[in-house]
Amino acid sequence: MKSRGLVIGLAILGLLLLLVMWGVGVYNRMVGLDESVRSAWSQVENQYQRRADLIPNLVETVKGYAAQEKSVFTEVAEARARVGQITVTKEVLEDPDAFAKFQQAQDGLSSALSRLLAVAENYPELKSNENFMALQNQLEGTENRITVARKGYNDVVQSFNTTVRTFPGSLIAGLTGFRQKAYFTAKEGSDVAPSVKF
Repeated sequence: MKSRGLVIGLAILGLLLLLVMWGVGVYNRMVGLDESVRSAWSQVENQYQRRADLIPNLVETVKGYAAQEKSVFTEVAEARARVGQITVTKEVLEDPDAFAKFQQAQDGLSSALSRLLAVAENYPELKSNENFMALQNQLEGTENRITVARKGYNDVVQSFNTTVRTFPGSLIAGLTGFRQKAYFTAKEGSDVAPSVKF
């Protein structure tokens, strides 16, 4: 009888050990995915920083040709300042409203840059300036890199959120404090095609 109790005790202990090992495995997977989200996010930030660094040179180049467009320059400077005021922390990535504010500031900067480039269209000598053309090409390349980095971030967030929301990951996430991350979404109104008139 004593050996039967020992076998049952060892079986229960073995089962508990397997359960703990399984939980540790799920937790470690979430940690890995969380680190992937952070890594993908740092790539997004790198590209946003690259864009922010290009802006002053672009503005100065345009100013040399279009000094009377002061309101556009001011708008770009203000949009860049708004972007610089937002620090993205782990909490922001997990708070859809805070993340939306960050995205809105970045969209505002993109819009201001578009207006700056539209101003350049009115100055043929500026459009042929080598420095302006190089900066414009770098900016276009950076915008493409931002798009790629945002897609990469969303892909990693999808994997993370799926793990956090599905069982048994949701159980471990609830016990260890992992929360869903926010996605980048399309800018409001981007689903409507612009009208083109000739």
